[in-house]
Amino acid sequence: MIEEIGKVAGEIWHLLEERGEISISGVASEINASPSTVYMGLGWLARENKLEFVKKSRGVFVKLK
Repeated sequence: MIEEIGKVAGEIWHLLEERGEISISGVASEINASPSTVYMGLGWLARENKLEFVKKSRGVFVKLK
């Protein structure tokens, strides 16, 4: 499971590098993995201090630091 989460974290990194800021729900819909695995991948990157979260009226958005 750890390998899958790490792989998804890499996919999230590349998505954010390409697209910039995107909603968390948008990340989950763009990555081909279960939503829970995507959220764990976001947590992985957040723990490594790689992400910045921005709360907006339309939801929470994420981007690379």
